[in-house]
Amino acid sequence: MSEQASAQKSLTELLPAEAIQKVETWIAKYPAEGKRSAVMGSLMVAQEYNSNYLSEELMDAVADYLEIPHMAAYEVATFYTMYNLEPVGEHVINVCTNISCMLRGSKEIVSRLQERLNIGFGETTTDNKVTLKEVECQGACAGAPMCEIDKIFHENLTPEKVDTIVDGILAKNSKEG
Repeated sequence: MSEQASAQKSLTELLPAEAIQKVETWIAKYPAEGKRSAVMGSLMVAQEYNSNYLSEELMDAVADYLEIPHMAAYEVATFYTMYNLEPVGEHVINVCTNISCMLRGSKEIVSRLQERLNIGFGETTTDNKVTLKEVECQGACAGAPMCEIDKIFHENLTPEKVDTIVDGILAKNSKEG
């Protein structure tokens, strides 16, 4: 084993036992020779237990745990917008700007969010509470325009609904702070 490889931390060193059990649940869904198929779910678990982002070290550890090339984990993590490759705020607002949402007013939704939060896409508020991300189709076209916040879909958005949502996030943070 090379010095570099021995210096890498294993997934069991980086994540709590509860998270490892969730990864094992993903692995169990596939035949033994199909561990690679558990990469998406395993990366989501790793992200969840790492302040909602994937570091290179964590992606490497997931790949090693699944016995797949590191590149296989990177390909998934960089392709899908649900993975955060840099630290994000406590709340992540994923705004769909794809065709259905665009045609039904996502531009106004984006403007309202940027105005209320005083940030652009890919940015986090100065208090590290909210990150705003632009994403491709979230599969909720019938409810366009939409955004996903903390794994909850908000559909048929209007600027007024956005205000209510942002007020709720800010109120929640002031109670917790």
